Amino acid sequence: MSDHGRLMDGTYRWQRHIYDITRKYYLLGRDGLIADLAPPSGGSVLEIGCGTGRNLIAVGKAWPHARLYGVDISQAMLDTAQISVERVGMACRVRLARGDAVDFDPQALFGRATFDRVFISYALSMIPDWEAALQQAALCVAPGGRLEVVDFGQQEGLPGAWRAVLFGWLARFHVTPRPGLAAAVQRLAHSVGGEPSCHSMYRSYAIRGSIAWTEH
Repeated sequence: MSDHGRLMDGTYRWQRHIYDITRKYYLLGRDGLIADLAPPSGGSVLEIGCGTGRNLIAVGKAWPHARLYGVDISQAMLDTAQISVERVGMACRVRLARGDAVDFDPQALFGRATFDRVFISYALSMIPDWEAALQQAALCVAPGGRLEVVDFGQQEGLPGAWRAVLFGWLARFHVTPRPGLAAAVQRLAHSVGGEPSCHSMYRSYAIRGSIAWTEH
């Protein structure tokens, strides 16, 4: 696995046990994204950077007929995710695999190349080549599907002191909010023939972006 994979394993080997509790109040917009996924009945949902499995479990509860898939670069996080999905009785619905968001092969990992919904929640800010990860995610979307993203914004609508403290704290965990996220979603949508949508939330605390494809 890459140096980044080893870094993430080291960063979250112990943090993973308290990750969901400590992130509950500041990873804003995740649940709204999940509520909007609306996969077709029996459809497939892939989370890139699935971490502890928290989001996939929420998707499974919100959309009980969806088939769920998760990929993450950290084996430590995947170990926690596997325990979590088994605890809630979703082991038969959720498939997890280790892979780099930039170049994983979904066919090799899951036996399928595309998914009805693909989403990335607060992971692009942790991926060094995050634009390549966005492009890879787009390749995984089935015709008529959607790619959904939520991550930190640039906090323009919040006090400067807040921004400085938050960004400094995030940096301790190798998290870097991406100032060009909305523009990258727009560019990618145009290059792949999808329809983009981007908006700021909570006074630019977070950014939601999506690309929708029509079925040909």
